[in-house]
Amino acid sequence: MSDQNPLRLPGLSGKRVAVTAGASGIGLSTARLLRKQGAQIAICDVDPQALSAAREELGDVLSERADVSDETSVDGFFEAIQIELGGLDALVNNAGIAGPTGKIEEIAPSDWRRCVEVCLTGQYLCARRAVPMIKAAGGGALVNLSSAAGKHGYAFRSPYSAAKFGVVGLTQSLAKELGPDNIRVNAILPGFVAGPRMDKVIQDRAETTGVSHEDMRADYLGKVSLRRMVTNEDVAATAAFLLSDAGMNISGQSLAVDGNVEAL
Repeated sequence: MSDQNPLRLPGLSGKRVAVTAGASGIGLSTARLLRKQGAQIAICDVDPQALSAAREELGDVLSERADVSDETSVDGFFEAIQIELGGLDALVNNAGIAGPTGKIEEIAPSDWRRCVEVCLTGQYLCARRAVPMIKAAGGGALVNLSSAAGKHGYAFRSPYSAAKFGVVGLTQSLAKELGPDNIRVNAILPGFVAGPRMDKVIQDRAETTGVSHEDMRADYLGKVSLRRMVTNEDVAATAAFLLSDAGMNISGQSLAVDGNVEAL
């Protein structure tokens, strides 16, 4: 998809879309693409500097500092959306963290809780506020970001994998619950997304298992059928498709954007 001339997807122009963790990575790429499609965008993030840079790039968007694991913070974000945009048509539940890397007996309970709170509970807290607004709009869509770790067990990354499996369960449950309200709910399962966060994941696992960074990177790519990582833009394109009228009869699905990750 050309960044200058993106494929025009039906039904996105004028839609009010909230993107969590929208100031960098997959979230920013999604907000950028949806903005080019004519959508009205609201983003939140925990990083004020990233928010400022995203606001400067994206222009006329609502941007709020919010931690999705904090109920009060989430409430403030959605209250701002109601005031500024007058409602909501769709939510991209993108916020997440890598969580700790280590053996189960080495992972601190506080690190486990933080990973699950951001990656899974945060999606519940945002959906809880977004769904009544989307119902009031006559229907719409939710896209929840899971991971290849939401379909494969992930040694030394157990809290992250557990949370991402949970996202798939949440997605399937909400698709059944909200379908009669004309709300579609799908999950995207990115694979290894090129960038600093993936580089750190590889380095942490290399250190945990006692191998070099280069060997661990080769091991990761060797488990991908296409032998390459995906990009933020690959994931954003799938999110835009699912939110558009082109995806109007897709719900309850978990779509892998991963080059076919065979194992973790």
